[in-house]
Amino acid sequence: MLANFIKYCKDPHLVAKIQQFFGVDIHYDCVKKSDKNGLLNGCAVQENDKNKKRNNASLQSQQKGTMNTDYIKPYTVTNHFWYYLFLFGTELGDESFYATAIPFWFWNIDGAVGRRIVLVWATVMAVGQTLKDIICWPRPSCPPAIRFQSKWELEYGMPSTHAMIAVAMPFSTVLFTMNRYIYSFPTGCVAAVIWCTLICISRVYLGMHTVLDIIAGLVLAIVMMIPLVPLVDAMDYYFVTNSWALLLLVIISLAMIIYYPRSKKWTPTRGDTALVVSVTVGVHVGVWLHYKTGALIKPLLPPPYHVIWPSYSILGLVILRTILGYCCILGTKAVGKSLSYATMCGILQVNSKELIQSQDSLDNKNKILVDLIYKYITYFTIGFNITYLLPNVFTVLGIERPTFYTEL
Repeated sequence: MLANFIKYCKDPHLVAKIQQFFGVDIHYDCVKKSDKNGLLNGCAVQENDKNKKRNNASLQSQQKGTMNTDYIKPYTVTNHFWYYLFLFGTELGDESFYATAIPFWFWNIDGAVGRRIVLVWATVMAVGQTLKDIICWPRPSCPPAIRFQSKWELEYGMPSTHAMIAVAMPFSTVLFTMNRYIYSFPTGCVAAVIWCTLICISRVYLGMHTVLDIIAGLVLAIVMMIPLVPLVDAMDYYFVTNSWALLLLVIISLAMIIYYPRSKKWTPTRGDTALVVSVTVGVHVGVWLHYKTGALIKPLLPPPYHVIWPSYSILGLVILRTILGYCCILGTKAVGKSLSYATMCGILQVNSKELIQSQDSLDNKNKILVDLIYKYITYFTIGFNITYLLPNVFTVLGIERPTFYTEL
């Protein structure tokens, strides 16, 4: 019974049925066998493929007003509402969302809750990414399914870390704020369920995961959240105030990268894990430094607090802090990559440009080493800037959030 259920949920034909239900007309049989530009290993080449773009641009210039017969997609989107909704949904579990939502939360909402959410996010992501390279289950085969995106194709599919984050982020936000702020708890739960559902369905719709990947991600995240949320809530104070606890966090983050399991092929999951844990460590080092310098104090009044909706003047400061902060993050990422690569390539005595352009593989150990160090240093610095450097800049400019330094 259970074996049949697992087989059914793992079947890529089920993915194709779900795609068809939401308005994707799949017609692999209409694609010419000689159409090498239209298919790649049975999957549609994505719109962001640079070679395809150049080919299309050339063909369009040569065949104005005529049909491009050299590239035929094996699908047709008949319902664009679901297509764009699920494209938006999948972004809620992507790096671009973390990069915008996490800093925004610290600068404009609540640092105490932010620290806890980041710890849950990092733990869940690190476990999920590690399991992918241990289990090594491929993503849904195409055909019969359609894969709309190529960004995560090199990763394995089991479990879905998007599904895990779809549980961890919204529900940890609700759990960490329900006793801290006065608001409708049922409304928060409904919003979290909608958030989670949207991300999970989007991953199947886009052909990136089987239903079994999603179910496994959801179950694993729920099981992890049961002990993780109260543990993080209790440990937050020690990570901020205790140097040894913070050092333990640094050691754990480094150990997760160094002893990351070796998979059968190169995947970006190890680098993504380095990114996640380094941001988390940087965030906590920044907060710890605020505490050590006496800037971070306990709030004058205990929770729960009323939710204060921003006035026009406060909204203006929110926008100013956000724009300035995001510009700093982008600058840090650009400078950090250049300096990290240049420094490490100098130590290893290899050409940085050649290393960047070289192919990613398990045999390319220099690139793996440089890439991991670059990500750890750069994203550690980004996390540190989010909680220490930029809040100090905001204070100097007189645009700081008044309660930022009272969230111990």
